[in-house]
Amino acid sequence: MTVLVLLGVLALAVGGCVCVVWAERGGPRWVRAVATMTLAAGKVVRRSERNRRLGLNGTTSDDG
Repeated sequence: MTVLVLLGVLALAVGGCVCVVWAERGGPRWVRAVATMTLAAGKVVRRSERNRRLGLNGTTSDDG
């Protein structure tokens, strides 16, 4: 079951990347919409990773 979920996530990621490339070359409207959603999801993931890293390695003076 876990393998099927991971394969589904992989298929969505690859499909999103294909749509981004296709949209750069002037694909149809639905491709541009999927590409926009894919790029937005990537920004959200990068932002959450950065915030998580800053939370773990941030410089706070709570050592008291």
